[in-house]
Amino acid sequence: MKEKVYIYDTTLRDGAQAEGISLSLEDKIKIAIKLDELGVDYIEGGAPISNPKDIEFFRRAAKMQWKTAKIAAFGFTCRPDSKTEEDSNLLDLIKCDAPVVTIVGKCWDFHVTKALMTTLEENLRMITDSVAFLKAQGREVVFDAEHFFDGFKSNAEYAKSVVLAAQKAGANWITLCDTNGGTLAYEIYEITQKIVGLLSVPVAIHAHNDGDQAVANSLMAVKSGATQVQGTANGYGERCGNANIFSIIPNLELKMDKQCLPLGNLGMLTEVSHYIAEIANATHRNDFPFVGNSAFAHKGGIHVSAILKDVNTYEHIHPEVVGNQRMVLISEVSGMSSLLYKAREWGIDITKETAKSQQFIVQIKDLENMGYQFEGADASLELLLRKAFGQTQEMFQLETFRLIIEKKADECFTDEAIIKVRFGDKVVHTAAEGVGPVNALDNALRKALVENYPFIKNIHLKDYKVRVLNEQEATAANVRVLIEMTNGYDSWNTVGVSENIIEASWNALVDSFNYAFLLRNKGKEV
Repeated sequence: MKEKVYIYDTTLRDGAQAEGISLSLEDKIKIAIKLDELGVDYIEGGAPISNPKDIEFFRRAAKMQWKTAKIAAFGFTCRPDSKTEEDSNLLDLIKCDAPVVTIVGKCWDFHVTKALMTTLEENLRMITDSVAFLKAQGREVVFDAEHFFDGFKSNAEYAKSVVLAAQKAGANWITLCDTNGGTLAYEIYEITQKIVGLLSVPVAIHAHNDGDQAVANSLMAVKSGATQVQGTANGYGERCGNANIFSIIPNLELKMDKQCLPLGNLGMLTEVSHYIAEIANATHRNDFPFVGNSAFAHKGGIHVSAILKDVNTYEHIHPEVVGNQRMVLISEVSGMSSLLYKAREWGIDITKETAKSQQFIVQIKDLENMGYQFEGADASLELLLRKAFGQTQEMFQLETFRLIIEKKADECFTDEAIIKVRFGDKVVHTAAEGVGPVNALDNALRKALVENYPFIKNIHLKDYKVRVLNEQEATAANVRVLIEMTNGYDSWNTVGVSENIIEASWNALVDSFNYAFLLRNKGKEV
């Protein structure tokens, strides 16, 4: 049986301290539910002393049924020269009814004298009394030994006396914190091993990422005997972030033969990572290991040629294990292998069309030289490929369109698009207004299309990005427009490039609607 390593998630407290992240009460509830579905062991909901939102979170959480997770409340030891039964922070931890309480105490002699401005003896008293007080209230107590590794390197005997005091007072867990995030992996291993040998209670690790070592440090702590890892979803956290549980969990389960999640739940990892990023209104980085969109993306022709023979040539795990998927990107560095892979993915047989295939690769390279980029625009790429091999059917043909942009003194801009499109022998002539010329053009085109293709009303713009490609040309620069559309089930991305932002936007819009038509012809719901 695999050894269990407990996952303690602190996204709702430490992760919420990241710059640019602000979670509402409903956000916190949704994230907690999703983490519980994933199967983490502890969810730290916040600090009840800090704000009313966290108090309400614990009130709501106490009434909910949790599948795997215990809810933890975060706080501090009592203040210097104060009694535990009179300490508002400790009393709030009891009032919030969380079954687990986590309190942080100082381990670094420098912090005790400079930050707390008290004596080393009084700090030990504060820790002992606080842990004992919370234990007497029937709580599971996690003691976070703040700045432990810096403290150990400064004064090892005092750092050890702190964790021994917490253990003697009844702490269920002792968490060794690399609070400043500057400790290296070999130091974490050596020091954690000494503390695991010193203590009789289980040891946890809490690593920050200021030295880009948080995941490695967490793994090395487990290697040396720690059985709980504290971290956050996607590594969110103050400064450079915390240890990323979505990297730690698969490394522990797949590389170190540990059990972190309930059997079968590892495949949820990618979906949960993206879900939390969406709730937190944070960009989900493509280069996240394991769960990023690019984690199993292959671009170079030699790489693709190899994975066509055996995926293990350039992948350390199969993407499906963590709920991700393999991607092959077509670009100017791609070769025939990449094209064959994409064609096979889309169900297009080009194996007998060697000359056309070579011409298509040249075409892609020419387009990328102009500023096109198909790595994030698979829909445009598939349309191009099908067109090159005579497998496309366009929804319509443009006759003309005209944009009218009017600005009167002291009044807002007004934007109107007038468009004429052909459907076989039928011509539709219509107009629409919008917020800006691109929106007006989008509205007019939709208005013209919906009569012949009613499913268009279900398609919505999800994202619109513009990138200037050659800034030195100023307002005459080439621009690349990326559009993401969705029908509520699928999403697809298209691209357009031009010196004229309207033309670039038009090209991307036309591809978006033509791709929707292609999806419908494939039998997908649109």
